[in-house]
Amino acid sequence: MKLSQYPDNILEIYQDSFRESWDLPALTDFGSDEVMTYGDLARRIARVHLFYKQMGISPGDKVALLGKNSSTWVMFFMATVTYGATIVPILADFNSHDSQHIINHSEATLLIVSQSAWETYDFDQMPMLRGVLSLETRQVLAERPGEGEPSPRRVIRNLTRKFRGVYPDGFSRKDVVYPEVDKDATAILNYTSGTTGFSKGVMLTYGNIAGNVGFGIQSRLHYQGSRALSFLPLAHAYGCAFDMLVPLATGSFITVFGKTPTPKLLLKALAQVRPNLVICVPLILEKIYRKQIVPMITSRAMRWVLAVPLVDRAIYAKIRNKLVEAFGGEFEEVIIGGAPLNSEVEEFLHKIKFPFTVGYGMTECGPLISYTPWRQFIPTSCGHVLPNMEAKIVSDDPANIPGEICVRGQNRMKGYYKNPDVTAATIDEEGWLHTGDMGTLSDGTLFIRGRYKTMILSASGQNIYPEEIEAKLNNMPYVGESLVVERGKGLTAIVYPDYERMDADNVDSSRLPELMEQNRLELNTLVAPYEKIDHVQLIPHEFEKTPKKSIKRYLYS
Repeated sequence: MKLSQYPDNILEIYQDSFRESWDLPALTDFGSDEVMTYGDLARRIARVHLFYKQMGISPGDKVALLGKNSSTWVMFFMATVTYGATIVPILADFNSHDSQHIINHSEATLLIVSQSAWETYDFDQMPMLRGVLSLETRQVLAERPGEGEPSPRRVIRNLTRKFRGVYPDGFSRKDVVYPEVDKDATAILNYTSGTTGFSKGVMLTYGNIAGNVGFGIQSRLHYQGSRALSFLPLAHAYGCAFDMLVPLATGSFITVFGKTPTPKLLLKALAQVRPNLVICVPLILEKIYRKQIVPMITSRAMRWVLAVPLVDRAIYAKIRNKLVEAFGGEFEEVIIGGAPLNSEVEEFLHKIKFPFTVGYGMTECGPLISYTPWRQFIPTSCGHVLPNMEAKIVSDDPANIPGEICVRGQNRMKGYYKNPDVTAATIDEEGWLHTGDMGTLSDGTLFIRGRYKTMILSASGQNIYPEEIEAKLNNMPYVGESLVVERGKGLTAIVYPDYERMDADNVDSSRLPELMEQNRLELNTLVAPYEKIDHVQLIPHEFEKTPKKSIKRYLYS
């Protein structure tokens, strides 16, 4: 089977985009009046390129980038990949110990970091770094030039004079010229923060980027003059690809949201920006559903109204229009990815004809594997396998019996950095990447059942997918979040209660054991006999999560 291949020279795409969109707005930070045009962005990138050159940084050298989302963060990221160096984006959620490990493991020669974060780092513990730059001011925070190497401070001092010397007539769109790079060269070294284990360095190539960006362009997810609100972590592959790389390749205008995206703040930003596409993780939609929609549709009066034919249709249309307006009112669709969407939420959104779709991907594919536009989307699926990818299910009956999902194609990573054993265990001799996810495949459409590593084998030999049980439990009264784990010979549900809802309903916390026991009994009527829950364990704090807002399951097993 010959797969479609998107253009490998991704830097030529950015070169053309920056030239063609020269006077159009490219970047702004939410709450700021400063707007960076594509011409401004290209000019700042050129200054960074000159700095790298003066520093003796070569293509393939590693540059680490650590800080919250900002337009300056985007500029440094793009400057690094368009230079031909390898960017090492580090999630702001990582603690300093883990981040220092990543900086050392990646062999980064330069660190660009937010000034406030730098205060918790020890420069002496990162011996391969030649210099540290402030993300906000571009000033040198620390330096360690080797013998015969230039001082970063001196290079910075002379940079403006050097830049004028290189571009005596000023920097113009004809000066935007980016190098040809090998499609197999590593563009991004992305350290994962997964639900079932610890961080590994994923080597994403320029060809991997081209696969994701090429599909985004072809699908018109973004287009010249469209508006994007970037609120997912840009250091993570999902936000990086579809909130930054694709928009910049098409001439879209990105508003960068650098705060923690609480539903309240996020809805305010969506109302102001009115994006043409919304990239979202399930948790955000689920919170809006539980806190705003469920109280509305579960009241006694509303339940009576919704039971009346035709009237229910009008009510659902009203809810849909209200939800569409809450997301800015001008988007084509909401793409949900990064984690499974709660089945009840999905069913309701489909019932009211809300324009959403669910995609599937992983960092190891930069990230996209499958997607379908919302009008063709099949509920409970996660879209059709991309034209430049192929998938198979390790199962005797792939359409009906779940098995491990394996993928290969243009988007598949090169491997894990300095970790050949794990690479060999993940990518087999035929090039198939074993995802660790369980699912079925029918006519090219993927259906996810759960993680291979979280699947529980019952005493009778039945496969138990805890995510499916959790989806039911999470929709029960006063359940905020849950995890189903194996304890002894039975199943235990770990529950973080919805204290906010309890307060709203004046429910005393002393009633929690009674209420959760009622939930357990009700849940056990909805699942198979081998999936029944024996115990409920309450926890006082939210589960620890990945940047995609998935629970770090390995901490609770």
